[in-house]
Amino acid sequence: MDLLLAEKISRLGEYLEYLEELKNCSLEDYLSDYKIRGASERFMQLAIESIIDIGNEVISVLKLKRAERYRDIPLILAKNRIITEDLAEEISQMIGFRNILVHDYASIDIRLEHRFLQTRLVDFYEFREQIIEWLKTRPLKEEG
Repeated sequence: MDLLLAEKISRLGEYLEYLEELKNCSLEDYLSDYKIRGASERFMQLAIESIIDIGNEVISVLKLKRAERYRDIPLILAKNRIITEDLAEEISQMIGFRNILVHDYASIDIRLEHRFLQTRLVDFYEFREQIIEWLKTRPLKEEG
């Protein structure tokens, strides 16, 4: 497996571990504790950016058409049968959520953010698993 991809996949796993810990907090705690909310937002952002980085690396190594927008990355992966189309749609929406976290944080719905934490971590795991499965069938070599 490509060492850079392996490192990025490992980092995604770390962020998911942190998010799993934060996932156990109640909505009341999430709303009232800025430390929990801040940590959650940051690790969600980092996990989504890991997906973007992993996708970009696969696209680059395979010399596929470059994405014009981050939201196009999972669609390109699905078109090339690296991940499923259903997952690509979920990941594309997730990237839209990341854009809100990064650029429009003042208007974010904290309840929606908590719901995302409670319900969408499965998409991160599914993405990771599909990339790993794809790599098993088509291993990438470290360049250089």
